[in-house]
Amino acid sequence: MDTPTFLRAMEEGRTVPRGSELHRHMTALSQEALAVTARLNGGFHTPEEIRALFSELIGKPVPESFSLFPPFYTDCGKHLTVGEGVFLNSGCRFQDQGGITIGAGSLIGHCVVLATLNHEENPARRGDLHPAPIRIGENVWIGAHATVCPGVTIGDGAIVAAGAVVTRDVPANTVVGGVPARVIRAIERSEQERRSVRAGEGARA
Repeated sequence: MDTPTFLRAMEEGRTVPRGSELHRHMTALSQEALAVTARLNGGFHTPEEIRALFSELIGKPVPESFSLFPPFYTDCGKHLTVGEGVFLNSGCRFQDQGGITIGAGSLIGHCVVLATLNHEENPARRGDLHPAPIRIGENVWIGAHATVCPGVTIGDGAIVAAGAVVTRDVPANTVVGGVPARVIRAIERSEQERRSVRAGEGARA
């Protein structure tokens, strides 16, 4: 099995039976990711060097505006996409086999966990895995030590409070917090932003 085939299976949400060909390829990717993250986390690197190592980790170019404070941990890397201006603070742990997309301008706080795999509930098949993607919109802020669970979408402009456990989708422009996370309030736009939106809608009318 090659990596594009593996990633297509993950995007289709296929179950990964323990010991299967899918599972073996997942394990091989984890070893590659551990090797790259060991280099990333093993000493000082300039921002340019960090971007180069991160690009090697995820298997695609990253924007020059991307930034990361190590250490960073993942056991895959190849199903992770970051947009312009994304910032990952130190200690983040991503499990991206199911797919993680982080939109432009989003800020991910210290020690945030993004997990895209669930284990099978049936104890006889507990080693089987079920992937589901995490999609983070643009200009999202996720606070320190928050955990985002498989299958969650976080809308543009949202804020996830520190320590929250996000088990369901987060509407755009809201603040969520708690365990499990719930909507605390909407994020109010400034009057200038509201005027700009109204002017844009009028121009399209």
